[in-house]
This record gives sequence, C-alpha cells and structure tokens, in this order.
Amino acid sequence: MSSTKQFQIVFDCAEPERVARFWCEVLGYVVPPPPEGFATWDDFNRSLPPEDQGSWFVCIDPSDVGPRLFFQRVPEGKVVKNRLHLDVRVGTGLVGEERLATLEAECTRLVALGAVRVRLLPADDDNESCLVMQDIEGNEFCLD
Repeated sequence: MSSTKQFQIVFDCAEPERVARFWCEVLGYVVPPPPEGFATWDDFNRSLPPEDQGSWFVCIDPSDVGPRLFFQRVPEGKVVKNRLHLDVRVGTGLVGEERLATLEAECTRLVALGAVRVRLLPADDDNESCLVMQDIEGNEFCLD
C-alpha cells in the first residue's frame, strides 16, 4: 500500500476567484499559468459553457512545497463553523509579547485585505496565543 504524497485543499465558496486571490495574498501563493492554448484565465473561462464560467479557481505555492488550493463555487452559503481550518503559522518559535506583536501585525495586514478578526485566544499552560479570524467569505482560520 502506497502513501499519498500530494494533496490539495478545497474551499467551497460563492466567488472562487475572489477567495483564491485573497488566499494568494495571505499565503504568498500565486495563480498558475492558464491551461495550454489560452493566453489568460479569462480566455479559458470564456471558453466554458456559461454555467461553468467562474465555477472554480486555483492557486499554488510558488516554491512547490505547500498544497495546491482549489476553490469551487457551491450554491449554498456557509451556515456553521468549519470542520477544518487553516493555521497560518506567522508566530512559530515566538512567545509572549513578541509573538502577540507578530500576530497583531499580520492581523492588521489581513484585515486590510478583507479578513475579519474574531478573537484572541490567550496563551495558557499548553498553548501560545493565537488569533481566530475569518476570510472574506466567513471561513475561520487562525493566525498561529
């Protein structure tokens, strides 16, 4: 039995390209080149049947280390807490005030992109502080 070496993370959303571009900014990801035979993603999108236009979008880690992110349009809106979320690791190795300052600086940057700050989870006996946030469609993630 072989083990899986690659995986992608899939986001259900209303506006795939908008949410993908937000996460590109958050993670330093990029939009890959359009499929062969198309000069731009817009050209590719226009080649699809109307009901499929804008139905998905992709972003990738330019260093090819992180997973591919796939964003797909779904008809229903988000109604409950995520069962899975991303931890954006900006404070790794930092503790106390230095960690909080790093989390707050990244939070400020992401709020300017449309994210929402939800709450600070303060450090306790087992964990360092982290910030709970939401992306531009309300999906929870943590600055960790």
